[in-house]
Amino acid sequence: MGRFFCGIFIFVLAAGCGQTKKSEPEAAPPLPSGSCPVIDAQKASELAALTLRCSDTEYPNKQCYLYEKEEDLKPTRLKNPAFYGCFDWHSAVHGHWTMAKLLKKFPAMSNAAEVRAKLNEHLTPERIGKELEYFRSNPGRTFERTYGWAWLLRLAAELEGWDDPDAVKWRDALRPLAAHIAEKTRDYLPRLSFPVRTGVHGNLAFSLNHMLDYARAVKDTELEKVIVSRSRDLYLADTNCPVAYEPSGVDFVSPCLAEADLLRRILPQGEFVAWLTKFLPDPASPDFRNLAAPPVVLDKKDYAIGHLIGLMLQRSWSFNGIASALPAGDPRKAAYERLAGSHCEQGFADMAGSGYGGEHWLASFAVGATLGF
Repeated sequence: MGRFFCGIFIFVLAAGCGQTKKSEPEAAPPLPSGSCPVIDAQKASELAALTLRCSDTEYPNKQCYLYEKEEDLKPTRLKNPAFYGCFDWHSAVHGHWTMAKLLKKFPAMSNAAEVRAKLNEHLTPERIGKELEYFRSNPGRTFERTYGWAWLLRLAAELEGWDDPDAVKWRDALRPLAAHIAEKTRDYLPRLSFPVRTGVHGNLAFSLNHMLDYARAVKDTELEKVIVSRSRDLYLADTNCPVAYEPSGVDFVSPCLAEADLLRRILPQGEFVAWLTKFLPDPASPDFRNLAAPPVVLDKKDYAIGHLIGLMLQRSWSFNGIASALPAGDPRKAAYERLAGSHCEQGFADMAGSGYGGEHWLASFAVGATLGF
């Protein structure tokens, strides 16, 4: 009798399994919405003030120096007298870009005179000459490669073509260092076997975006040729970017979006559209959710965790850049523009509570997200 009931039970169980309905495909969550704040003269002065406050703040200080001998141990201001404040060299550099960008766009902002004075103080032939001296030294050979290099070239590009007597002086003072960095870049890129895909400073695609814009601004055709060629070599065959792994806990760069932002700069529209389709899931897909959602920042004042605030702003300008390269009828265009707004809005909101860990650098990412490059 027991065996009879056992057999019936197995039969019923098997029959039930055969009638199980297939699960429905997961629906994509609605895309978040929002908008960047309007940058007017008042907001510009507030952003510029962040860099003004830290441009001569030498400590706390974090640098990536190579020390070969005891005599190399000297205060940062002696090695890098133009860019020694704002916690680290690259933040000082893109802070100066921020001041220059805002002064250029809003010459009547309330602290324009202070910004102009600071740029006049730091961007002199003497101070930039000392910077160049360090970069030419053996310890300085790989210093700030490639993130700091990229921001230095971004600053140089900003000064090109600016019809302002002071800006002309800053441009001329900076040109020898920019030319040296460009030369180092031309030497470095052909030696790379693989791209650097990290979500922090080493991300190669992020740097190449800035470097390529510089090359085109100053008409450095050799640098442009190397960047375009190596970008194709390193990225063109990429498909199915692993968006499910973004972001990591301290990212301020989206590896997938930075790469797409680079490829839209070098590919014809039709080729880029086809490449993007194979590289990123559709924004309407559940697979896009990690890129669609602005990350939650649990400790805004932590110097590393607070990177996620910058990630939102970097995503915003990448979304806008990618959208600009898509044809008008492509439904992804509006989706990317919407995501740019939501990330920008949340990034600005989180900036307010970031303390010095964010204030020393986030103004640059905020300006990039709102005013572009």
